[in-house]
Amino acid sequence: MAKVDILDRAAGEELPDPMEMPALCPGAMAQSNPYLAQPAHNEALGFPGELIEDWHDVAIAKMGELLGKYRSLKVYLDSCVKCGACTDKCQYFLGTGDPKNMPVARQDLLRKVYRRHFTLAGKFFPKLVGAEDLTKEVLDDWYSYFHQCSQCRRCSVYCPYGIDTAEISMAAREIMDSIGIGQKYCNEIIGKVHKIGNNLGLPKPALASTLEDLEEEVYDDTGVKVRFPLDEPGAEILLVTPSADFFAEPHIDGLIGYAKVMHEAGVKWTLSSYASEAANFGMFIGSYEQMRQVAQRIRKAALDLGVKRIVVGECGHAWRVAYSFWNTLAGPWDFLDPNYPVPQHICEFTYDLIQKGKLNFDKSQNDHMTLTFHDSCNVARASRMGDMPGGQFEIPRAVIKAVCNNYVDMAEDTIREATFCCGGGGGLLSDEIIDIRKKGAQPRMRALRQVVEEHGVTHMAAICAICKAQFTKVLPEFDFARDTIVSVHQLVSNAIILTPGPDDDEDEDDDAPDGAPETEDDED
Repeated sequence: MAKVDILDRAAGEELPDPMEMPALCPGAMAQSNPYLAQPAHNEALGFPGELIEDWHDVAIAKMGELLGKYRSLKVYLDSCVKCGACTDKCQYFLGTGDPKNMPVARQDLLRKVYRRHFTLAGKFFPKLVGAEDLTKEVLDDWYSYFHQCSQCRRCSVYCPYGIDTAEISMAAREIMDSIGIGQKYCNEIIGKVHKIGNNLGLPKPALASTLEDLEEEVYDDTGVKVRFPLDEPGAEILLVTPSADFFAEPHIDGLIGYAKVMHEAGVKWTLSSYASEAANFGMFIGSYEQMRQVAQRIRKAALDLGVKRIVVGECGHAWRVAYSFWNTLAGPWDFLDPNYPVPQHICEFTYDLIQKGKLNFDKSQNDHMTLTFHDSCNVARASRMGDMPGGQFEIPRAVIKAVCNNYVDMAEDTIREATFCCGGGGGLLSDEIIDIRKKGAQPRMRALRQVVEEHGVTHMAAICAICKAQFTKVLPEFDFARDTIVSVHQLVSNAIILTPGPDDDEDEDDDAPDGAPETEDDED
């Protein structure tokens, strides 16, 4: 393959083809480290506050515990044959050229320690099998490079043995937490969820005030009273959504879209101040116990409110945890209505209404945009939607096409199961490592640039809060406007035709708000 030195790219210069092998730059990202968690952040989760004295022995013991609990981890560490199929599949390697960001090389940072302590050959003939001791230098490499993996699983798609680098990264992070080396971004956020109920630390009064403001905003815009209910017992549906949906664009525009869809569906729904977060960062640090505690909050909220359905908003890893882990971590969910998916994604919910003809749209409201869609990793490669194979790919696209006239897919080898990560997933959405985030975003940006130039694409939709947050940060770095990224349900919100309720006041003035029902005088 042709080689291109990505690190020397000048500003404004053409981005390299995302499929091209970069020039090797050994050690280029060795110093890219996220901030260490403060003792209070670690201790709140039951981890040591800082690096413990006997860290080596505790780390090896923890590795042995994980190998005993998760057979898959041992299989992944034993089965790699260094075939190289994964070498150029990681966006962080493609973006940096650092060979330790090759999935096989990143795995080997843990594999060589595993071989030294848990295989016969490694104990007696370590040099022959690439086995090494866990030294402080190796531990430093763990902290750097296992935090340059977004657990996106793209490499696993191409591995002939199905080795899941995400599980290896999760195990490495769990081992590091067990000896007091936690990552500030993830551990601090998990602590906020345990204490307050969401990643942002939004207390109930702030949440209630935000929702009230949204009700007023939607009414001013449409003349229709769309509710944003909070903590309403007896509701049919509990909506759990990423807390970014409560305050930032384009996330909050998606929340408005959810509420409009619920309004048109005529269902009674509610948000919960106790479980006001769909995201679950326990997965990022590899701790199933932390995942369980966060998931249990949602279960408790559903039981306390007496709901029959749970709908998950636009968040990639939240959907992965809900789809893949809720049943074992927080189940059984036998108190929910079995006639509906448990859980159900908001795209499934909207798609079902579209299929039944219960939603009406004016697609021209999105005619100022030509859309493409970014498949978020945890939705694309770790979950499904609906009752069809590939529903996680087809359902979001079907929703977009139902509300937009102009849609184009990016190149086939950059979407669906082969999608590139946004560059900020897996707990990497932290500003001190913005360099690796930008380099990891580069393959997606190149694929986006191609459809912009060839098809006039103006906006890219996504159904993941982290993707949206990452893209709003890095898009300007690649000469795109920040608002190029949009929520799928933002598009739904733009196009949906709302049905006025019996208590909606019809505005008889000529300057009625957009979307308000016209009076007879207006029609004349």
